Amino acid sequence: MNQDTVVERLPRPETPGTPAHQGVELRHLRYLVAVADAGTFTHAAERMFIAQPTLSQQIRRLEEMVGTPLLHRRRDGVQLTEAGSVLLEESRTVLSLLEHGVTRSRQAAGLGRSRLRFVLSLNLPELLAVTISSRLRSTAAAAGADIKWLEAPLDAEFTLIRQRRADAGLGWLTSSREALLDPIEVMTLGEYEPEVWIPAVAAVGGREVIGLDELADMDVVCGPRRASPGTYDTWRAALRASRPRFEFTDPPFRHSLPMTLVFAATASRPTAVLTGPLHPTTEQAAYGLRQRVADSYDMVRVGLRRRPLTATAVVAWSGDLPRHLQQVLFDTADAGILSADLPSAVAS
Repeated sequence: MNQDTVVERLPRPETPGTPAHQGVELRHLRYLVAVADAGTFTHAAERMFIAQPTLSQQIRRLEEMVGTPLLHRRRDGVQLTEAGSVLLEESRTVLSLLEHGVTRSRQAAGLGRSRLRFVLSLNLPELLAVTISSRLRSTAAAAGADIKWLEAPLDAEFTLIRQRRADAGLGWLTSSREALLDPIEVMTLGEYEPEVWIPAVAAVGGREVIGLDELADMDVVCGPRRASPGTYDTWRAALRASRPRFEFTDPPFRHSLPMTLVFAATASRPTAVLTGPLHPTTEQAAYGLRQRVADSYDMVRVGLRRRPLTATAVVAWSGDLPRHLQQVLFDTADAGILSADLPSAVAS
């Protein structure tokens, strides 16, 4: 037996005819979320201000009620089982719905200010993020609403918003509006494209653009996927049209483009670097400009022929929000489109 694995006691089966969820309380769901987020029972107990043995006992009780293990307990922490992953997702949804319902009930009773949970997707262009967040803050203040800022990845379906774990967000639309599931509403801000860096030896003759087929024949550093799953999956599908088994290579240094360029320049195979959506497609500088970073890197920025990889920046929100909060979001997006502060934005 692997000494790093702690033997698990299987939960006792429920009495026949007894619903598996009987006896499950909200605190059990909160405990599961806390353990999953913290990674260990000790850290989760500290965050929940309860004793570690008590927390462990309550998770065991939850497993008994569900009828299956939810966590693999190891000396270096915990890992969710497949069943645990499912219950974790549903727990987050239930707790978020409860918080949302209590907030709306208080507002209906005239207690407290309206609150908008707004998520900023990871790796947004700095000007876009600053402009929209500033506009939202001032527009919400004028409407008597508070903003709770969240930073998390947004997928192509805006799942965080659909599951009511966030009310709205700034992210990327990689499909048509018609493909979005209810109750998501979006307002577009403009088209953005990535930077593409290739080895200087692949840019002989002073070329300023390359095709998607040529890019797909290289190793391409992009991501990681968790930062922007929507664009990652869409762009990977586009490259797979040229090479069916194509896969991105995760960057070794997610927050350092220069370090990633060094990594690509010294790779054993021709390696390109693809950033997330970074430049508005209206910026001429993003195309027709070759820029050598430094002699030691030996990487060159080029354009992609016909701009096959783009993403639409959008403000997205739940259509179930109160009308005055939806108006705050609409006014924020509308101001972002028309403002001279965001010259790259274009109305759809």
